[in-house]
Amino acid sequence: MAIQKWFPLFLLLVHILCVQAKYIAYNTSSRIVPGKINVHLVPHSHDDVGWLKTIDQYYVGSNNSIQAACVKNILDSLIPALLADRNRKFVYVEQAFFQRWWREQNKKIQNKVRKLVRSSQLELINGGICMHDEATAHYIDMIDQTTLGHRFIKQEFNVTPRIGWQVDPFGHSAVQAYLLGAQVGFDSLFFGRIDYQDRIKRKNEKSLEVVWRGSKTFGSSAQIFADAFPEGYGAPGNFYYEVNTEGFDSPIVQDDTDLFDYNVPERVNEFVSAAMTQANITRTDHIMFTMGTDFQYHYAETWFTQMDKLINYVNQDGRVNALYSTPSIYTDAKHSTKESWPLKTDDYFPYADKENAYWTGYFTSRPALKGYVRKLSGYYLAARQLEFFKGFSKAGPNMESLADALAIVQHHDAVAGTEKQHVANDYATRLSKGHTEAEKAVGASLSCIVDSSLKTGCINQVNKFQQCPLLNISYCPASEVHLSNGKSLVVVVYNSLGWKKEDVIRFPVINENVMVKDSRGNRIESQVLPLLDASIGIRNYYSKSYLGISPNVTPKYWLAFSASVPPLGFNTYIISSATSIDKQGGMHAATSDMQNLRTESPKTDGVQIGPGNLKLIYSRKEGNLNMYINRRRSVKTSLEQVYGYYAAYGATKNHTQASGAYIFRPNGSYPIEFDGKVDLTILRGPLLHEAHQRINSWIYQVTRLYKGKEHAEFEFTVGPIPIDDGIGKEIITKIITTTKSNKRFYTDSNGRDFIERVRDYRKDWDLRVNQPVAGNYYPVNLGMYMKDNTSEVSILVDRVVGGSSIVDGQLEIMVHRRLIKDDRRGVSEALNETVCVHNECTGLTIVGKYYLRIDPVGEGAKWRRSYGQEIYSPFLLAFAEQDGDHWTKSNGTKFSGMDSSYVLPDNVAIITLQELEDRKVLLRLAHLYEIGEDKDLSNMARVELKRVFPFKKVNKITETNLSANQERAEMEKKRLVWKVEGDSGEEPEVVRGGPVDPETLIVELSPMEIRTFLVEFASK
Repeated sequence: MAIQKWFPLFLLLVHILCVQAKYIAYNTSSRIVPGKINVHLVPHSHDDVGWLKTIDQYYVGSNNSIQAACVKNILDSLIPALLADRNRKFVYVEQAFFQRWWREQNKKIQNKVRKLVRSSQLELINGGICMHDEATAHYIDMIDQTTLGHRFIKQEFNVTPRIGWQVDPFGHSAVQAYLLGAQVGFDSLFFGRIDYQDRIKRKNEKSLEVVWRGSKTFGSSAQIFADAFPEGYGAPGNFYYEVNTEGFDSPIVQDDTDLFDYNVPERVNEFVSAAMTQANITRTDHIMFTMGTDFQYHYAETWFTQMDKLINYVNQDGRVNALYSTPSIYTDAKHSTKESWPLKTDDYFPYADKENAYWTGYFTSRPALKGYVRKLSGYYLAARQLEFFKGFSKAGPNMESLADALAIVQHHDAVAGTEKQHVANDYATRLSKGHTEAEKAVGASLSCIVDSSLKTGCINQVNKFQQCPLLNISYCPASEVHLSNGKSLVVVVYNSLGWKKEDVIRFPVINENVMVKDSRGNRIESQVLPLLDASIGIRNYYSKSYLGISPNVTPKYWLAFSASVPPLGFNTYIISSATSIDKQGGMHAATSDMQNLRTESPKTDGVQIGPGNLKLIYSRKEGNLNMYINRRRSVKTSLEQVYGYYAAYGATKNHTQASGAYIFRPNGSYPIEFDGKVDLTILRGPLLHEAHQRINSWIYQVTRLYKGKEHAEFEFTVGPIPIDDGIGKEIITKIITTTKSNKRFYTDSNGRDFIERVRDYRKDWDLRVNQPVAGNYYPVNLGMYMKDNTSEVSILVDRVVGGSSIVDGQLEIMVHRRLIKDDRRGVSEALNETVCVHNECTGLTIVGKYYLRIDPVGEGAKWRRSYGQEIYSPFLLAFAEQDGDHWTKSNGTKFSGMDSSYVLPDNVAIITLQELEDRKVLLRLAHLYEIGEDKDLSNMARVELKRVFPFKKVNKITETNLSANQERAEMEKKRLVWKVEGDSGEEPEVVRGGPVDPETLIVELSPMEIRTFLVEFASK
């Protein structure tokens, strides 16, 4: 009854108050005010290109039971909100989303967006397809995905991004700073994640903002202003304004004085307090509030209305000055102060967000995806070269699908392995579809080049070739053919390197009675090796899983032979059945002698393998490697190679931090030894020797030594990792030597520069050690090494892994991990990868490789750099069949895109050769060595473009920045120069290659220099 009595009066009161509400015009026109704390409000949304949902689900807003996010809504609501007030600003990053949205807009909307970009209301920063990872991405992939985004922005808007915005990756690399920062043309780099101990110290010292010199080769010439945010990349604590977002419920600015919850003074005071807190840890009178976080601005007006009010009332208050801003405005403001900044060198790895929480597990997480990305990265490099030789065609099969897939998967929750399983499946599907399309383009390009009627062009070229994308599981239908009645197998071997390459290639065959000849009929030394049960089991299971079919044929052998291929070219080899006459003449492939130490009675303890200078000695009794000998290089040392695992920490009541997709937290280390009797089998032949070790039921290893090579290749098969004991496991392999490494070892930065690491030490702060293993792990993209006064021990890898030296004289890499707990960093899913056949699932098995070499001290760089490039760019194999000698008579069998008497210098690689849609050709040349790394090769190199392109005439060559969206001279002219604390200005002069003379067309490259060109050739 009481409620009924008062209800009419309540309605009357509401009516009166609503009538009295009035329109308020907010002054948002503020600019920088000298002498005041200027609070730069930077509206942004961080939109992951896949994480908890797939990229498509994030864009259209589906699968919201996992996460409420719709990027299309964000962009749709953003544009009218910006148009409503010309003072409002916004920055956007992920081109994978923006370009998709852009294609869906009509011309009217596109023109409005162009005006917003021109007026800098909408600033496109970073500019790549994604915000790439900085630990697990290779530098070539980082360049490619950035270029893809930057060229679109240039073409559509005629602007060049000038800000690096890497706010979410889990640690930050030196290569990002100097290569993907300064040499792209960025004026500054912003990021959100640094180690919690480092952050505390930097806050106290006001050194969150630094000048970062990431390259010891380039020094100040490639430095960049870098800003680590005080507390991540979100808005200050109580200033989030997203609608219907759980966990973000900040009070709005209620400025109607007639309403009971009027709070302008409280909101202003809280804003000023947050500003002063940040100003106390920041140099100069400029601070930045990052107004947004993951997937914000679905209803952009809710954010902008509140920021309008804050700017209006904070500036009326007058204690600080608030303004709409962008990172570009902020950077220019910082630069204008003439402040001297602390100097930062090396990198920001490893990253921990709290005690016992090192984000070093993701260096290895999802090793199959990481391997797939690396394999397709090298394939994409070669495929673009072949497309260039044929000529780009938009209509036919091309590289665009693979380019997009590779760009997307560089995202920091993709190749990093920190996504949900269904999202990882989506990335792999995209890569597979892109690979399939690229295979068609490669086949068409090769068919065009080998065709004897090449001079007539390549219109409607029929693809003559098959390829073997599943060769890693011993599955290659193209080579598993019966060679009889005059039929033979044609193998075209393409070399994407700029120098002649000789290497042993292997593929399965069904018969051992084969021989290999080159296209002139000369016998090629070859060897057959038995395809053992371990390989056949992997082949049968995974072909059924991947393809849904069981192979019709089971090959019994590997055929191995040595191929010699010219630079940027191919050679052709013919595989045929060997007759009895061929065998008598020694034309057939040599069989491999087999020695099984499981059944053999030992005469001596040592067993030796190695057809060349390098020898490895194994113990018959233990079955383990124990000696490394290279007489030519005067190296003889004890050497052990073993497997082990770290038991993964599981969350408990007392310890809430578990190992997971991101975090590595070991709970003890354990050796993995032979289960039962030693199982060691040796295969020997003229080309290579193999040592097969069955370590246990889920680890199998093949060690190979090749004739003419002075390194050991270790191929491991690991999985399914057993977890039936309720313990997750992180599998490592160790190299144990007598090297006196004194806590020091070296790991690469994104496959480029090597950085010295010191165990339990950080250059920038006094490390408080709480995780002596995980806190010493670093990403390894190319390799790692250690050294003492006499020798250096090097490891190279076929994909990114985590690695360390936990004990002097030892190197270890983590090759696989399977976990049963989530690490509570958002994925809410254990890293427990499985493979299923007929609804029966087992843990994932990994097949991978790493490579080992020991050199006299100071001589290891040649192998690390040259062979590292060969690992990245393996031979590309294509197969066809022929009857009689029809193929060799009607097709070209040898080709080089370069002058036949010319090769690139040993210290230079072509990392991009691609014809663009406008018929210009994108060319990148990379010097592979750092300053002082090698006494012979760390010097100026020269490339003669006339001999690189002997069949084409260069009309014009323009040097650009790294991402090819502006001329290099223009970029250098705009570069901001920053002052550094205590910098005397005395550093060694940095020498770079000079301008390219249009007549001689000789390109100079100094150590570590990458030069990018747009080349225009005369039309045919």
